[in-house]
Order: sequence, then C-alpha cells, then structure tokens
Amino acid sequence: MAVPVFCNACLCEPRNPTPRFSLTSCGHVFCEICLQKGKKDECLICRTACRTLVLSKQISPDIQSLFMGIDVLCKKYSKEISQVSEFQEKHRKHLLTYHKQKIAKLEESLKKVTEQMQQIQCMKPPEKTTPLPFSSTSRNPFSIPSRKQNVYSSYSLHSSRPSTSETMEAMEIDPVPSPMRKLETPTGPTRLSVITPPQDGRMG
Repeated sequence: MAVPVFCNACLCEPRNPTPRFSLTSCGHVFCEICLQKGKKDECLICRTACRTLVLSKQISPDIQSLFMGIDVLCKKYSKEISQVSEFQEKHRKHLLTYHKQKIAKLEESLKKVTEQMQQIQCMKPPEKTTPLPFSSTSRNPFSIPSRKQNVYSSYSLHSSRPSTSETMEAMEIDPVPSPMRKLETPTGPTRLSVITPPQDGRMG
C-alpha cells in the first residue's frame, strides 16, 4: 500500500484538479498554496534553509521509493539483492579459479626445479672428506694409552728397574750356583821362606 501524500502544513491531499506538491531537502511535503505563503528557500515547519523539488512521475526512482508501499519495496529490493548476490558469487568464483590456476603453475614449476636439482646431485662427483683433527675426547693411542698398555708398561718398569732391596737380596743369596761359575777359594799371599839351611850347626 502506497504512503498517502499530503501537505505537512494544511494536511490537504492531492485531488483533481490537484495543486502541485513539493518535497523539501529537509524531508517535508507542501502543497503549492502553502509553499507560496512561506519565505523562499525556507521550510514552513522547521524554519531551516532548504531546497524544493516538485513531485511528478519524472522524479528519480530513489525519490519515488519514498512514497511506495513496503511490500512493493521488498519485492523490488529482493530482486535487486538477488542480482547483486549472483554477480558477487560469479566474481568470487572467477577469482578463485584464477588463484587455483596460479597455484597449479607454481607447483609444476617447483616440481621441475626439484627434478633438476636431483639430476645435478647425481651428476656431481662425490666430495673427498678431509679427516678431522683429533679432539680431546677422541681415542688417540699416542695421547691416551689403553689399559693393556698401562699394564705392560708398569710391568716393564718393575722388571727393568728392580728396587735396592731386591738387588741386595740377589747379591747375598744365590741358592742355585751356576754351572759355569768356577769355585773360587780365597788364597793368601805366597809365603816366602827366608830361613837358610843350617850351616855349621846354626839355624839361619
């Protein structure tokens, strides 16, 4: 149902013959008779400066919608909303298709680059590895002797360097004489005889 049009000053409705009705920029409607009573470019209701527009069938759709029924406006805007929604959905699908194609191209390029890198790695000769210097924790036979070497070294030290007591015992006690050793007996100095044979009945 359309909104009834009436003058906001005298409350008259349009009739035949109908005077022209005008709409002010402040949102009031006046008939031509009341509009001429007031000041030019001034609203009779709110007393503010305003512009006026004569109401007719040639006015813009936006102005016409102000006097249309709600049911008519709902149908009209529902159709417009559907058209806008379809346009936006079509635009969104187009953008989504573009991004999918771009992602597919990037994935294909990445696959080719990966294959090329693998081929280069296969063609590349193996690199010679340089030995790393021995660290403090590495097993160096020269720096850290093993347990077995310690035992041998200690044994060799004890066997090569006997103690003083052991040396004295070896010198004092020799239970098993060597067969090659000659039995030595102490010999004193040769005794010289200075006694001459008795001569003339006297000794020396």
